[in-house]
Amino acid sequence: MNDSGEDWIHDGLDDVAGADAGLWVPGVDYIAGWREAREAADRLNRALLGTGFELSAVRAVASVDESGCGVVRLTGWPDAVNRLAALLESVA
Repeated sequence: MNDSGEDWIHDGLDDVAGADAGLWVPGVDYIAGWREAREAADRLNRALLGTGFELSAVRAVASVDESGCGVVRLTGWPDAVNRLAALLESVA
């Protein structure tokens, strides 16, 4: 997805270390963790699109924690998240 022209699906580097992360620590490779999280978020976003969800309603967002580990957060409107939960419950 990196070169498909779908920039709206990708997070920018300004999303590295989200608002709830602590101060950046010198020597911690935050970019590597973010890249790993971005690949996972992109995969989940493709799956969401494939099942009929709009990424403006629910989407995966790549970030990192204070130690540089990749984190994927799910963000969305409650209605869309409830629909996703129902879909997951139906296959569980």
